[in-house]
Amino acid sequence: MAPDPSAAAHRLTFTVLAVGVTAFSLVQSLIIPVMGGLAQQYGTDPATITWLLTAYLMSASVCTPILGRLGDAWGKNRVLVGCLAVLGVGCAVSALAPDLGWLITGRAVQGVGGGILPVSFGIIRDEFPPENRPFAISFISSLLAFGIGCGTVVAGPIVDAFGYGALFWLPCLASAAAAVVAFRFVPQSPTRSRERISVTPAVLLGTWLIMLVLAIGEAPRWGWNSQAVLGLLAGAIVLLTVWVRVETTYRPPLIDLRLMRRPGVWAANLVALLTGFGLYAFSSLVPQLAQTSPAVAGFGLGSSAGESGLMMLPGCLLSFVAGLLAAPAAQRFGAKRLILLGALTGAVGTALLVFRHDQVWHLYLGTSINGFGIGLTLALLANVVVAAVPASQTGVASGTNANLRTIGGAIGSGVLASVIASSQNGAGVPTEEGYVHGFAVITCMLLAAGAAALSIPPLLQRDRGSRAVTELASTA
Repeated sequence: MAPDPSAAAHRLTFTVLAVGVTAFSLVQSLIIPVMGGLAQQYGTDPATITWLLTAYLMSASVCTPILGRLGDAWGKNRVLVGCLAVLGVGCAVSALAPDLGWLITGRAVQGVGGGILPVSFGIIRDEFPPENRPFAISFISSLLAFGIGCGTVVAGPIVDAFGYGALFWLPCLASAAAAVVAFRFVPQSPTRSRERISVTPAVLLGTWLIMLVLAIGEAPRWGWNSQAVLGLLAGAIVLLTVWVRVETTYRPPLIDLRLMRRPGVWAANLVALLTGFGLYAFSSLVPQLAQTSPAVAGFGLGSSAGESGLMMLPGCLLSFVAGLLAAPAAQRFGAKRLILLGALTGAVGTALLVFRHDQVWHLYLGTSINGFGIGLTLALLANVVVAAVPASQTGVASGTNANLRTIGGAIGSGVLASVIASSQNGAGVPTEEGYVHGFAVITCMLLAAGAAALSIPPLLQRDRGSRAVTELASTA
């Protein structure tokens, strides 16, 4: 029997999407374990170097939902190629940066790559057979947690062997190659909304998101009760209110808020926000604890950046395994139950570190359990959102979900940095109590994510068999 040409095309498309999402997820975390070294490299202080994260998060939070909407309207293939190309350019700028300003600029450009995730889900929905969509979406979703975990693992060894520029050349080459293949082989979108993009809602959305992320990112340095932070938060709330009002009156809206009110969408978005908090905060807190010198602080393991990164490896691999298992398991047990299970499992892994964290195996065990749980949850959220909205709204709906995960990560990073900073002793060294409180906060957020998962509608199943097609119940 001759091979099915459509199956080969789907495999090639799937490979391109996987490479693109992996490259984007890597750039989120590659710099986290080496922030101290980058500060020394560019002759700046730790507070200023955090702009490498703030600039990226601001850009990604603004671009992800807007580019998802553009993909729905103009064609997902075009937006995918553009996002991959811009991501590659941003990585090249950072790799070649002669000073800190150019490095931060490159990071801001890299945030545009956030559009890769929503348009990938849209392409899968447009191009893949219904029976293959749940697995493909779950797999692509799992690559986010997998890539973030891998970034923390490989950053130290890459810098030791090749220098800081090499951190960005790997995702640069991967995204550039994926852009070329996507331009040549990924088909044009058969489903488009063909509606104009409203500029006013986009400007309002971008402005309040920038103000929110900037306030959260700088709060540990400026102080949560400083006039600058309070002013930014107040401005974000005001513009958010105006944006919601505008979105309900503009036709067509940038983001259809009526869709956001569907149980399958708002509940999945809330879970994404809370899980994003846990994912980013946990990924930064564990290496910090591991690298703390017991001779100086009286606790910690005194690990190197490479050794602390290896402690994240089991959780990274298990999050990938969870992504492979998620879709088949959801067809049998339902996505709602597994999302709940994943959030609770992540909470258990984090809670272990609240009580025991003075041995290497404690961190390995906690990161393993946490990684599997968060990976399982993230792998299924996109399926819930995609099933709850029309095909013409896939990009903007999944983009909003991905964006809330990013915002949750920004909040988690800011809150945990403040928790650790507030626990410093007279010598300016964070205390063990600060880390205990940090892990406790993450545990509470993941438990809250589990509670939010209870509001996800049940899934119906059709064509029962080895590969069932799932769709949200009519209540969504």
